[in-house]
Amino acid sequence: MYNEIMANVKRALLIIAPGNFRDEELFETERILETAKIKTTVASSKTGMIKGMLGGTQEVKKSILDINVADYDAVVFIGGSGAAVYFDDAIALAIAEEVARQGKVLGAICIAPSILANAGILQGRKATVFISEKKNLISGGAKYTGESVVVDGRIITASGPAATRDFAWKIVEFLK
Repeated sequence: MYNEIMANVKRALLIIAPGNFRDEELFETERILETAKIKTTVASSKTGMIKGMLGGTQEVKKSILDINVADYDAVVFIGGSGAAVYFDDAIALAIAEEVARQGKVLGAICIAPSILANAGILQGRKATVFISEKKNLISGGAKYTGESVVVDGRIITASGPAATRDFAWKIVEFLK
């Protein structure tokens, strides 16, 4: 019975930078997903206590080196200035590519949609991003919309902290 119940539990992986993640984008997204009974795991390129841009902290026990995309129903890249560390990170780009290849829900907020653009995933797709990364999204082949939250297939992008609630609920909508 336990295995049957656990098989039906949806799982989301939230990937944060090893420093300077955007606090509300992580904490609010995590809260909303957990409220919707979606099990969340937070991962980063560094384990241990990580500090956000606004001073919040998150203990990270899972390294992105240990990620098996098949274990999750959704993977979400959280923004904040620190997320730029993943723009050219081979592991982060490979995770994004694998999520897209497996047809799972793939989310990115704030500057993090640039990770998806750099992985070649947004080619010909509608997407949004924090305004500072607009040119990168476009050069990555995305159709930049400027909207706060954009859904194209199973890819969900959001423009920043103000869009967090709508972004998180959109992920819930896809997983429920």
